[in-house]
Amino acid sequence: MSLRTKLAAWAATGVMALGTGVLAATPAHAATTCPTYYACIYWGETESSGIRQLWKVKGVYKIYGYEGRHLVVNSQTQDWKIWLCRNNNGTDCDGVWPGHPAVANMTPINSVSIEP
Repeated sequence: MSLRTKLAAWAATGVMALGTGVLAATPAHAATTCPTYYACIYWGETESSGIRQLWKVKGVYKIYGYEGRHLVVNSQTQDWKIWLCRNNNGTDCDGVWPGHPAVANMTPINSVSIEP
């Protein structure tokens, strides 16, 4: 596959992911700092592990395959919260407020809820 084809495929994937408000990072391309206006879950317990998934848009998002402890960072402004929920419909939740990163056991978590 040519470099041009790879770049086009990568760009198209990014555009489609951004259109949904959700962007998942792979370890090879993982960012280390959660951007302003986003809520992020990392691959491990530190920023150096890279961002696994990030959200910017209000809503409930089902998540799967998270095992063990992961760093959760909420860089959203104006007191938006990320709720880590045990049920897949955004209920039975614990919150992470802006400016307070937390390492959480993600094994029982089945969804996240982003809200103002």
